[in-house]
Amino acid sequence: MELAKTYDPKLVEGRWYQHWMEQGFFRSVPDEREPFTIVIPPPNVTGVLHMGHMLNNTIQDVLIRKARMEGKNACWVPGTDHASIATESKVVGMLREKGIKKSDISRDEFLKHAFEWKDKYGGIILEQLRRLGASCDWERTRFTMEDKLSKAVIKVFVDLYRKGYLYRDLKMINWDPKARTTLSNEEVVYKEKRSKLYHVRYQVEGSQDEWLTIATTRPETILGDTAVCVNPKDPRYTHLQGKKVLVPLIGRSIPVIFDEYVDMEFGTGALKVTPAHDINDYELGKKHNLETIDMMNDDGTISPAGQLYVGEDRFTARKRIIEEIETAGQLVKVEEIDNKVGYSERNPDTVVEPRLSLQWFVDMQPLAGPALENVLNDEIQFHPAQFKNLYKHWLENIRNWPISRQLWWGQQIPAWYLEDGSFFVAETAEEALELARKATKDDSLSLSALRQDEDVVDTWFSSWLWPISVFDGFENKEELNYYYPTNVLVTGWDIIFFWVARMIMAGYEYTGEKPFKHVYFTGMVRDKEGRKMSKSLGNSPDAMELLDTYGADGVRVGMLIAAPKGNDLLFDVKLCEQGRNFSNKVWNALRLIKGWESYEDKNTDNEAAIAWLESRLNQVIQDIDAHFAAFRLSDALMAVYSFIWDDFCSWYLEMIKPEYQQPIDSHTLARTIELFEKGLQLMHPFMPFITEEIWNQLRERDSKDCIIVSRWPQAGQVDAALLQQAEAAKEVISKVREVRNQKGLKQKEPLQLYAVVKDKNRYATFSAMIQKLAFLGEFSFVDAEVDGTQTFLVGTDQFFLKTGDTIDPEQEKARLLQERDYLLGFIRSVQGKLSNEKFVSSAPAAVVDSERKKLSDGEAKVKAIEESLAKLN
Repeated sequence: MELAKTYDPKLVEGRWYQHWMEQGFFRSVPDEREPFTIVIPPPNVTGVLHMGHMLNNTIQDVLIRKARMEGKNACWVPGTDHASIATESKVVGMLREKGIKKSDISRDEFLKHAFEWKDKYGGIILEQLRRLGASCDWERTRFTMEDKLSKAVIKVFVDLYRKGYLYRDLKMINWDPKARTTLSNEEVVYKEKRSKLYHVRYQVEGSQDEWLTIATTRPETILGDTAVCVNPKDPRYTHLQGKKVLVPLIGRSIPVIFDEYVDMEFGTGALKVTPAHDINDYELGKKHNLETIDMMNDDGTISPAGQLYVGEDRFTARKRIIEEIETAGQLVKVEEIDNKVGYSERNPDTVVEPRLSLQWFVDMQPLAGPALENVLNDEIQFHPAQFKNLYKHWLENIRNWPISRQLWWGQQIPAWYLEDGSFFVAETAEEALELARKATKDDSLSLSALRQDEDVVDTWFSSWLWPISVFDGFENKEELNYYYPTNVLVTGWDIIFFWVARMIMAGYEYTGEKPFKHVYFTGMVRDKEGRKMSKSLGNSPDAMELLDTYGADGVRVGMLIAAPKGNDLLFDVKLCEQGRNFSNKVWNALRLIKGWESYEDKNTDNEAAIAWLESRLNQVIQDIDAHFAAFRLSDALMAVYSFIWDDFCSWYLEMIKPEYQQPIDSHTLARTIELFEKGLQLMHPFMPFITEEIWNQLRERDSKDCIIVSRWPQAGQVDAALLQQAEAAKEVISKVREVRNQKGLKQKEPLQLYAVVKDKNRYATFSAMIQKLAFLGEFSFVDAEVDGTQTFLVGTDQFFLKTGDTIDPEQEKARLLQERDYLLGFIRSVQGKLSNEKFVSSAPAAVVDSERKKLSDGEAKVKAIEESLAKLN
């Protein structure tokens, strides 16, 4: 069958993915092999594939495919996260379109609608990952709200409560008025905003015209003020000891209190105190026994306790209160300031409100110790290691985690209340009832007397158990003992606190072992100008359109080629074009090889080329294995890319290619196919589809004889001398081609080349190849310079090319002077390094020796050029 001129991924990808699935190549069950395990960072059920997902999952697939080829029991567990806030918002919106209000239906009815929505839309992203080539064990797909995983969450909640690590308390928390739920500190994103600082004066009670001026960025919270605080050392306010002031517009009398907490230099040195709506004010309120007035509803509107503007949005109330304060003559001035404002991570346009609320918290201090120690001592290794500093700072300053969320979508908190407010934490209502009967000594209590907590736990409180719960590790230790700890976690550094640190805590708390051995942090995907990708900027390409246009292999190469670990990826669609072009290059190599007729023989002229490529391949395998060991996947891809494009396609195939329409010897053809296959195996983790197609085009194979389960190539002997000889020969050929281009000579017009060299053996092995690829009529060694020729250097060896035309002495002199000037600059830079005592003393000896050799070679080249210049003069 004749092969198409260009590679068409649409004809290949779906077919091979289906074949891999049918053959069970992705499936993993415990056996005698060494396991290699990755658990997917579960994407939200609300999600669709975007550039960040593509990068993250391509990296995971590269790692799992290589491990599979190494003979390990490769297990990549997929799944999705229920994403409480985001999904509930989607479902509420869907119901609204149907004319249904959440408040008009029961919790059970809402959950029924939510699960129907999840079943319809929740698996879209997993299907899209298949298009990318993700070789997950799909039979293991998990969901954070499925029964077994939910039971694990409840079990851990109860266990932490009984250990005293989990408690309920009235505290200041972050509140999302749009989602109407608590947020953890890590879910608040602070943005620099240009804000207004309002200076408002409060009348001193009992005076006619004595005022105390405060400064605030949130004037609507004046409605909840219960004190004004000044520093006891501030001479401006000592006379106010024991005095009170009146809250503007309301006239409520509040005390002037004194506390060194107040910064005398900021604003007016007087601080309004609103204990229900600011964490620092709350602490001051507790210290000075102040009243707490919650003047805001959970949707960000003013509550009846605020007295004015009841039911109006907080920002509308802000404008109105300023207008009325100004009318009353109590607005002193307004300043423009730069201010950090907290926004909801889940609702990016929503300003978070500090709010006093009764919530469930996890005491993180007892859990943080092992999590910090085992990262700092590299029991768990971060890649890049620099993220240890960020991680260390967070854990050393860790705050307790508010885990209750005022939602219905999620695991409902396993706490049951009696009418008197007492509560009992248990895994089931029946267990809670037994606890209640014992506590009250009332055996007549029934389940109807108990009311379960309405809140659910934070989504992260379920996903922090992910590496354990996906293997049902809280019920059955058999699979957990085999697959855990997992090998690598691939994730964005932006969830190092949300997820990575918490998984490590849960791992040590519930298994006594790390959850993973390595954490590979990906960077953020940005556009080529360095901007974060977003729909509003219009700079985020559609992932599925990219896959349709460039094929999965092209997109994977485009993502990885510019994705060094931990650093942001500056994405340009041209990178995907580069990936597609690479696919076509490899495809054309297949077409060339498949188009050759062969005859039974062995052409010994090709032995040097075969030996060189085999040695070069062994060197590349060593390099790639080293890159993988250090998680330098971009470097590993570039090593494969360079070997296939440059060494195999551009050089080797040209070396062994027979004359036009002539057959090739069977020995060379067989060895070429073997070497090509090894190159394809190195490519496979990065470009799974085209490598599988070519692998099966090269030979007739059994349905199970696929590249995906072939053995990863092992590096053999590297002949360093042979590689150096080949590089010298390639440089000679390139220089001859360069001269042809400069002079407009035909590429196949035979030329004569003469060489004055120190060691003829350096070129002997590849002399026939030099003649063939440089199209030389003669290539010989001489003892002296040949007049009337174009000269060039390879190392310190001199070459003289007779082109058949007259050499212009002035042009040749100018060329040599330019080359000499370049070399002199190079020599100065090397001399600068070698004159640096710190470099010479601290650099490895091999590096210093290499620099000295560069200096020696450079000086020898300059000497040869000057000799040629002298003759021209």
